[in-house]
Amino acid sequence: MAQTAPDTVVLAVDEASLYLQATTMAVWAPRGRPPLVRCDPGRAKTSFYGALNLHTGQETVMEAGTLNAATTTQYLDQVLATYPDQPVLLLWDRAPWHRGAAIRDLLAAHPRLELVEFPTAAPDLNPQEHVWKAARRAVSHNHTDPTLTTLAARFRTHLTTTQFVSSFLDQYGWNLAVRPRSN
Repeated sequence: MAQTAPDTVVLAVDEASLYLQATTMAVWAPRGRPPLVRCDPGRAKTSFYGALNLHTGQETVMEAGTLNAATTTQYLDQVLATYPDQPVLLLWDRAPWHRGAAIRDLLAAHPRLELVEFPTAAPDLNPQEHVWKAARRAVSHNHTDPTLTTLAARFRTHLTTTQFVSSFLDQYGWNLAVRPRSN
């Protein structure tokens, strides 16, 4: 059981969509000269799977054109390849693409992977939501990227090169003296 194994990797997983259309946030500008933010008239988007390692703050990221059980299975294969010799405890929400035969088959084939679901309608409990918020603030708010491809590349780079610290496990009594965070 991953929850009791000493070398278990604990991951908080979620998905997010990224749109070419810029979202705005407050910025400093000279009085009388409001900043100009380009607006894309389309709704071009891409989606990302992200898993926050709650011990190291590192992200495992995969871009996906659609969110379904097949792409979720591909992502879980990527997570298992990232941590090939360790039990993995994965915390995620109850999205419909987290269910189905493909997911059940993957779990049966990889008993070192265990899933725990967050309560319904409780995104604030998932530390990965805070990662999305930080990445959007750093990359996609007020952006000037002309294409979704360049915006998505910058978003992915930010996710994979930034350490996102989480105290999520501390509040549940996880013994950090035994399992120190690596920097």
